[in-house]
Amino acid sequence: MERTNTIVPFGYEPQMSTKKGTLFYYDTFERADVHALSSAIALAESRSFSKMVFYPLHEETVKRMTKEAPISFYKRERLLLEFMEELGETRGITVEGWEGKRKKYTPMDTALRFLTEKYPGPHFFMLPGAFANLFATYATFEEWIRTIRLVIVDPVQPVHPNLLRFESRWERFNP
Repeated sequence: MERTNTIVPFGYEPQMSTKKGTLFYYDTFERADVHALSSAIALAESRSFSKMVFYPLHEETVKRMTKEAPISFYKRERLLLEFMEELGETRGITVEGWEGKRKKYTPMDTALRFLTEKYPGPHFFMLPGAFANLFATYATFEEWIRTIRLVIVDPVQPVHPNLLRFESRWERFNP
């Protein structure tokens, strides 16, 4: 392995990055419009996140969570990728296709573990109100809410009691 010497002036300190953390957008993206996606990206930019990750759910995951049959995964993923191309500058924004590669039901706990291991922290998890209430019913909710922060898009009423108990760990977001 070849070594290279770098010459710097005396007292030089590398500039610290002002951007840190990752914002995950966990959704079906079936009803997502350009305005909602743009406002999520604007939130990521205003808070100086180093990464913004769109995480579309596989059909099997959506069927188990909501009992609805969404349009196929690849169509929703293609819509997101077209939005990214239309946006132009996509540095720091990613569409995670891991669930599409698995081609089966992926529990939210498994998805969270995968995302938090792959991307740098601190981790913020943006999800719709119905998914947030559902997430609050899981046994691992208390464990996860201590390590991540939630950004709930249009919270549904009534809010689950577990969410109310950890109200300091989440916030509302209205695109």
